[in-house]
Amino acid sequence: MKILMITNEYPPNIYGGAGVHVDYLCRELIRLDSGQHQLQVMCFGDQQKTGANFDVTGFSGLSQLSCRDGVNRKVMDVLGRNLVIAGQTGNADIVHCHTWYTFLAGCLAKEFLDIPMAITVHSLEPKRPWKREQIGTGYNVSTWLEKTAMATADGIIAVSQGMKNDILNVYHPDPDKIRVIYNGIDTTEFRKTSNPDVLAAFGIDPLKPYVLFVGRITRQKGIIHLVHALSDIMEGVQIVLCAGAPDTEAISQEMRTEVEQARTQTSNTIIWIPEMVPVDRLVVLYSGAALFVCPSVYEPFGIINLEAMACGTPVVAAAVGGIPEVVVPDQTGILVPFQAVSDADPEPRRPDEYAHDLATAINALLNSPERRAAMGAAARLRVEAIFGWDAIARQTLDYYDELRRTRSRPKII
Repeated sequence: MKILMITNEYPPNIYGGAGVHVDYLCRELIRLDSGQHQLQVMCFGDQQKTGANFDVTGFSGLSQLSCRDGVNRKVMDVLGRNLVIAGQTGNADIVHCHTWYTFLAGCLAKEFLDIPMAITVHSLEPKRPWKREQIGTGYNVSTWLEKTAMATADGIIAVSQGMKNDILNVYHPDPDKIRVIYNGIDTTEFRKTSNPDVLAAFGIDPLKPYVLFVGRITRQKGIIHLVHALSDIMEGVQIVLCAGAPDTEAISQEMRTEVEQARTQTSNTIIWIPEMVPVDRLVVLYSGAALFVCPSVYEPFGIINLEAMACGTPVVAAAVGGIPEVVVPDQTGILVPFQAVSDADPEPRRPDEYAHDLATAINALLNSPERRAAMGAAARLRVEAIFGWDAIARQTLDYYDELRRTRSRPKII
């Protein structure tokens, strides 16, 4: 099969879960069936890579694209890249797109090449209204592109059942064209790994337990709620915030202010690592943690929880989106209720209540080393049994084949 993969993020330009997903999915697709499938990756950037059955090409956009004042230049750049990609697509049997950043190119490639189109939905724009802070009125465009792709795609891959439910509630597509295929994890790369020197390099005392957060500084990841919880966490532990890539300067400044405030309210050491940490060092951070915290207010899946679990670390996470399909309450971690604002629930929980409950769950595990050890072992077993990338790539390839066999072109009268 000739597969055309269109993505914003691709190594080395990865900053979120969608990019991690694409990276590992592509690795496995080119290995399947003794490498007989051809993979063409088109992405944002300057990447150029060729192998026996794959090639990767990065695109920088339209160099002469001009915009008058008031036009969203960032979104126009995205659209320009999509047009360039659509004009460079070669022969393919299926096109597979990830996130709204590539949906225009996918829709055009589907029509130009007369092939089925699959999209993987890693999140939904209407569920992330805070993105207006990041891209302004470009958010109207991203939402429109997402809605258009939902109607145009032959197949929709949801990364969790929770994500599928959101798609159905927001866009109302034919349920039969949605397939749930989870994100995965490389269990050989993410496994318990001890290295006190790496911890020491980050200023972490390897002899004292620490609570770990990993994620971008964005409203979605709920890090501000965790920072508000720090004053209620029991004494004698360290807090490690591996948090970078802020969405905006405003939330970056808010984060700095809140962390400084938290430091005045606790005797615990708060270590903030603001840069993106390489995977080999990140594995050590996960492995050494007493527990991992995922306070996201919106999370269609949450690869970070898999990463921690694969390293044998229990998780305290928000009970939102696809997280309850990953973290099993009282077996691999603790889920903390978080109710977002919705028409069905006009009175959400107050942020201080959520922060308090995060701290309560964290303290419960910190006070029970035996429980943490049992949860960590169960977490590793769950990851190995369900979330291996080889099985997920096979499900994806089988879905491609199904879409090719069942697709029919409407007659034009």
